Amino acid sequence: MQIKKNPKANLENYTKIFMQLGLVLALLIVYLAIEKKTYDRVIGDLGPVVLNMDDEEQTIEIEQVKPPEPKTPPPPTPDKIEVVEDEVEVEETVIESTETDEDEAIEVEEIIEVEEEEEVMEDVPFAIIEDVPIYPGCKGSKAELKACLQDKITKHVNRKFNSDLASDLGLAPGVKKIFVMFKIDKNGNITDVMARAPHNRLRDEAIRVVKSLPKMIPGKQRGRPVGVKYSLPIAFKVE
Repeated sequence: MQIKKNPKANLENYTKIFMQLGLVLALLIVYLAIEKKTYDRVIGDLGPVVLNMDDEEQTIEIEQVKPPEPKTPPPPTPDKIEVVEDEVEVEETVIESTETDEDEAIEVEEIIEVEEEEEVMEDVPFAIIEDVPIYPGCKGSKAELKACLQDKITKHVNRKFNSDLASDLGLAPGVKKIFVMFKIDKNGNITDVMARAPHNRLRDEAIRVVKSLPKMIPGKQRGRPVGVKYSLPIAFKVE
């Protein structure tokens, strides 16, 4: 016997309808979720908050203890007053004067004079010396004496320096420099001459020329003769 199926009971005929309804329902849910409005949470102003301190955290007041008042010492006991009868002679106490007579000589211990140690001043650079050394023949104000000293030293070096020595040493063409440092001591003599040059023979020649400078009147700082340090650059051209 063959079983016949009722065509109304077949659910496959409604599959498309169920699918469309589900799709519409899903779109509706998404739309409502997007359009939903949210609001910030507002907390009402409760006014200033007053914190009450616990009883255990109360401020401790320290009472100042007054020191005990010193006891007033009792008044001194008066000396015993001795009553002397008129007939008894009382010896008067004679108070000797401590003033000295002008005619009396006063012995004074010997006064020892202490000599102050003379301040030892070190050498002073030429740039800050108060009174520059005086080159023989220079005269005028401090500024003129300073300019004259520099001019005389420059002319002395140009005249005494052997410029032909540089060409004999086979140095490369160009400007060569020699740096010389020396001191005009507190007696006016040239001492402590040092030099730096591109060749030892040029260095020795520079030292020789500077040592041939004449004796000068020494420079002074605070009115006292001092050593003056002087630096002298020497430049010459090798062709």
